[in-house]
Amino acid sequence: MTNQTDQAPIPGDEASSNAVGPDHITGRTRPSTPWIGSWAAAMTPAGAADSISGSGFTDATLRQTAHLSIGGDSLRIRISNDFGTTPLVVGSATVFPGSAAEDPDPGQLRQVTFDGAESVTIPAGAEWVSDPVQLPVKSNSDLTVSMYLPGPTGPASVHSLGMATSYRAAGNATSGPAESYDVLDTSRYFLEGIDTSSNALGSVVFFGDSITDGYASTVDANRRYPDQVADRLLRRPEARQCGVLNSGISGNRVLEDAGTAGISALARFEDDVIDQTGVRSVVLLEGINDIGRTGGALDPASLIAVYRQFIDRAHDHGIRVVGATLTPYGGAGYYSDQGEQDRQAVNFWIRTSGEFDAVIDFDAAVRDPRDRSRIRPQFDPGDHLHPNDAGYAAMASAVRLQDICSR
Repeated sequence: MTNQTDQAPIPGDEASSNAVGPDHITGRTRPSTPWIGSWAAAMTPAGAADSISGSGFTDATLRQTAHLSIGGDSLRIRISNDFGTTPLVVGSATVFPGSAAEDPDPGQLRQVTFDGAESVTIPAGAEWVSDPVQLPVKSNSDLTVSMYLPGPTGPASVHSLGMATSYRAAGNATSGPAESYDVLDTSRYFLEGIDTSSNALGSVVFFGDSITDGYASTVDANRRYPDQVADRLLRRPEARQCGVLNSGISGNRVLEDAGTAGISALARFEDDVIDQTGVRSVVLLEGINDIGRTGGALDPASLIAVYRQFIDRAHDHGIRVVGATLTPYGGAGYYSDQGEQDRQAVNFWIRTSGEFDAVIDFDAAVRDPRDRSRIRPQFDPGDHLHPNDAGYAAMASAVRLQDICSR
């Protein structure tokens, strides 16, 4: 009788590692094409103890919809307990194509497994990637993930500005109809990523704060600027497409932790950029909160020093770095004249230093030509800081696709 381990793939043998069929050690089926990051949400610590994320979940099923950028013949989900204080037990999980507001099609409902089991325990501070799920999914489509949490989970790893409606049901309702669920809110809980098997080039990470996160965009409409870049990328042939991963966190800062707005961009860069699946490039748009929250007391050189860290660390992993100019904030609650001078200084360095692999001038794309410190009135939802859907469309149009997705 042949020893099964003799037939195991040889480490580093690309033909073996991408072969169709079961893994001879685990018995699980592997994809015939590489994994590409198709969707992501950057996790942050839970809110106050009396908030939904702070109190956590007990004997509940969460149903959440992710809008995929790149489709594929199979998928896997990524679950985070990064900011948990106790082990997280996922008792069961399912996926199906479509929105969480819809009933799952029994023919397309799939059980998710974790090392062959239907449940998994994830230690505090850790993440878990599921087994491959054999389910064809389309590009630019919704995928709904249901997770049963026996609990108590303790404080949840959360992405507060999910801009998509999430649902909750009592007990294990992972295969249940939509009527089993009640609307929860528009945040993400524990679900931090979805990969698909695809022949696309790879993925691009959009790394930033609330402007990347899509604040003031239309809920459930997927009109954030990275979503609209993804739409443009999908007009290319598959071999020239890239998955789009949104690693924006509302309120996030480059230099300092910001509580429920996440750890600093410098601290989270490894997890939210470098460790993502199949990353080829990253777009950096962050720093306006550092300028605004310090009332103009920030030395622009301190931001530039961190940008250089991002460039060096990404290049160490073969990742292209695209710098993006900071958008106008004149009239916003934390605006100051000195802060505007700092923004202009940072933008001048981004445009002229030559240290980035490419530059996107979002400032020029959305600023008011009559007052360069402000965004255009037609792009302003009223807070003078975040673009509306039309403003995000202008930002997406300013991205040169060859700068973010090329061989």
